[in-house]
Amino acid sequence: MTHHYYNIKGEPISQAEGLEWYGPRNSERQVAKTKLESGEEVSTVFLVINHAFGDGPPILFETMIFGGEYDQECVRYTTLAYALVGHGKVCGLLQEGKNPWGE
Repeated sequence: MTHHYYNIKGEPISQAEGLEWYGPRNSERQVAKTKLESGEEVSTVFLVINHAFGDGPPILFETMIFGGEYDQECVRYTTLAYALVGHGKVCGLLQEGKNPWGE
């Protein structure tokens, strides 16, 4: 059986528990937020729903850029640890004026 809902630790949870993250716990979904001097904002959130949609580990976190050249572009991660490291890398590359996606 494929699980759709996960807690922030990456453990499967029920749909009812998952929906709590969109209600009373919604403010806990944002795990990092950085406003850069250049005006962009970088936000990393816990998605609750597995965005892998297939085989492999669940994809549960997303870093998105708001504003600037890369507005609304994102990258996704499997764990909170990877998401926090990724958030820092995206912020650092943007601050250096570099493409955060390495292209």
